[in-house]
Amino acid sequence: MEWTDEGIVLGVRRHGESSAIVELLTRAHGRHLGLVRGGAGSRMRPLLQPGNSVTAVWRARLDEHLGTYAIEGLKLRAATLLGSSHGVYGVTHLSSIARLLPERDPHEEIYAMLEHSLDDFDDIGSAAVHVIYFELAMLSELGFRLGLEKCAVTGETTDLIYVSPKSGGAVSRTAGEPWRDRLLRLPPFLRHGETTSELTDQDLQDGFRLTGLFLLRYVLEPRGQGHSDARAGFINALTRQQARAAIPAP
Repeated sequence: MEWTDEGIVLGVRRHGESSAIVELLTRAHGRHLGLVRGGAGSRMRPLLQPGNSVTAVWRARLDEHLGTYAIEGLKLRAATLLGSSHGVYGVTHLSSIARLLPERDPHEEIYAMLEHSLDDFDDIGSAAVHVIYFELAMLSELGFRLGLEKCAVTGETTDLIYVSPKSGGAVSRTAGEPWRDRLLRLPPFLRHGETTSELTDQDLQDGFRLTGLFLLRYVLEPRGQGHSDARAGFINALTRQQARAAIPAP
């Protein structure tokens, strides 16, 4: 058995004295593990960092075996990602939720989305938007797509500013007004068919609240899990950055 594919490093764990088991999210073969001989050594360590894109050749005698990887670097983002707190927390969190995908099951749209997100992670605001969109995409991929395109009460497709915390469906301004204190806010950048050039701090916090609630309810809690510390760390880094930006210059 042999194939060649592009992949993004999700995680690495040492195996024996010098080898490592590497977990990749590959473009065509899904989340896939393999043994890298010498992977724990100093030559391979910089390559096998979460967030890096690589070319991998996987070989095994039988398809169900762990197999071995021969890996070459393609795009080494880790040095940049690990240079900021939001980068460290962000790539760790994205890797942790990508790990929820079933092993060896292709998810090419998720792969492309993760790749695009990591390529645009320099600015913390842009990174936050990417993380929120990725969380929404993971909900859909795992079978829990939120209905944000039309009002769950009236069927309207405009002026959708709320989300029901029970159904995950959007609610229009008019229909939701009597229960607005019980509804989640749908930030403008997540509203179907609506574009906005301005992104407020509150929009990002509302986005994380929205995706966090449904990820916890539908995906994590049924598995006996909670949100990762990395997700909290990323949101805290975002909050600190927002606080610094709000302080007027002397």
